[in-house]
Amino acid sequence: MGKYQRVFLIVLDSLGIGAMPDAKRFGDTGADTLGHISDTVAHLNIPNLQKLGLANLHPLKQVPAVEHPMACCARLFEKSNGKDTMTGHWEMMGIETKKPFKTFTEHGFPPDLIAALEEKTGHKVIGNKSASGTVILDELGEEEIATGHMIVYTSADSVMQICGNEETFDLKELYRCCEIARELTLKDEWRVGRVIARPYVGKKRGEFVRTSNRHDYALKPTGLTALNALKDAGYSCISVGKIYDIFDSEGLTESNKSQSSVHGMEQTIDIAGRVFNGLCFTNLVDFDALWGHRRNPIGYGEEIERFDVKLGELLNVLRKDDLLILTADHGNDPTYTGTDHTRETVPMIAYSPSMKASGILKERDAFHNFAVLGATITENFGVNMPEGSIGESILDLLQ
Repeated sequence: MGKYQRVFLIVLDSLGIGAMPDAKRFGDTGADTLGHISDTVAHLNIPNLQKLGLANLHPLKQVPAVEHPMACCARLFEKSNGKDTMTGHWEMMGIETKKPFKTFTEHGFPPDLIAALEEKTGHKVIGNKSASGTVILDELGEEEIATGHMIVYTSADSVMQICGNEETFDLKELYRCCEIARELTLKDEWRVGRVIARPYVGKKRGEFVRTSNRHDYALKPTGLTALNALKDAGYSCISVGKIYDIFDSEGLTESNKSQSSVHGMEQTIDIAGRVFNGLCFTNLVDFDALWGHRRNPIGYGEEIERFDVKLGELLNVLRKDDLLILTADHGNDPTYTGTDHTRETVPMIAYSPSMKASGILKERDAFHNFAVLGATITENFGVNMPEGSIGESILDLLQ
């Protein structure tokens, strides 16, 4: 039985804190999600993140560092070759991704892939570009209904999204087409992280509404993770938000879908009121999806403030044998060019009411990858990381 009975790992999706040393290779020189948000917004009211030590870890224009931060803080470096959601989360749990997932933001999916998709599904593809899901429905929904063509689009993530009207295209047919797309995009040259079925209803532009019958066809992790090790050892592995999709349910004992990042925090707070022994793994996607990709630093800053309010509520219900870890999976600088993720270091802020250590942790080899998180959590519960995984525990520093 570990020192901490429960670990709450919360991912503030895309909250990077400065360009990685190799950022130039990814076209992200000078990116700094949190720093540039602070430089842009008029206010950043985050008293709970401040007292934990966020401004000690990364200087902020509006938020002074505190003399005695409550948490242990460190800057983590991504070892994997990529800057996407799956790569970052998988590395947290011990997987190093050497071959990055493909994105098709600028030019859409290649002709060979589209031709193969059309041949195997029997539907002509329309769209094939990076777009907002609601915008592309207004643009092409009427054509899809009239012709039986298939709307395909992507985003700044490694994702293929396929739309189908539930009344005319048929939900089962949409799922069949997505299963074909998932099989096609397993090829290395077209390696897409997720295929998403995006069903909708409505008959004309302005009335289209996406339904709750969305279905994600994700890749399973390329190896066993810390989640598998914990579950197999009998510990709870509870997910909140898109963690279920990122790991394709692998290693989880319970999943909770979130309607927003605020809702995700409310779910996490509710879980903190329950009795369990193990991990609660939360992803808060709105930072990334609503503000980072849309290059809106004002909205991003306000989302951080909303998170800070809920963070205060969570801190109030943590038990002495709980460990809270805040981190991120990549950057998405809302002041940067384009709409893509940015290759950045991420924060690690670790706090427990019983923790005596605090402040900025001295760097050692463990801090050069995100897998320090999974390794630390598994060691806490006396569980070995899976063979072939990466990561070095720093549990000894979080006492």
